[in-house]
Amino acid sequence: MKRRVRFKRRRQGKTDYKARLTLLKSGKFRLVARKTSNNIIAQIVNYLPEGDEVMVSVDLIQLKKEFGWQGGSNVPAAYLVGYLLGQRAKKHKISEAILDVGMHPATKGGKMFAIVKGAIDAGLTVPCDEGVFPSEDRIKGKHIKDGDVEKQFEELKSKVK
Repeated sequence: MKRRVRFKRRRQGKTDYKARLTLLKSGKFRLVARKTSNNIIAQIVNYLPEGDEVMVSVDLIQLKKEFGWQGGSNVPAAYLVGYLLGQRAKKHKISEAILDVGMHPATKGGKMFAIVKGAIDAGLTVPCDEGVFPSEDRIKGKHIKDGDVEKQFEELKSKVK
């Protein structure tokens, strides 16, 4: 009996090929949301047979360099990354996308859904249940003890427009 070896990225726990195929069959752009320990990454990706094409990309490092964000890697930062992505997607004539969180757990009220909320508020259409988004207080940073985050959030959001 031959043993069939799984794909390398599946063995490493990096790719769920069944979920990926379902997303690709839709034929729509994907809003790819990823988080690391120090960074939040959001991209609009188009599937091509020869390889995925990144149409628009925004991450927390850009938010820090271009707009001076100093609030850390939290829910308000994730919202602003999504908001900036939505603004840039409109410039590329992209109006609709579907969410792709990959192998990250989709936690209600978490950073992944803060990215989606930011993109939706910027004008991007992403099908998603309203109940999974963080509360407005969490998005604005009122839950963070450092009082500067809320003020900095409002300033940066007005700059992005």
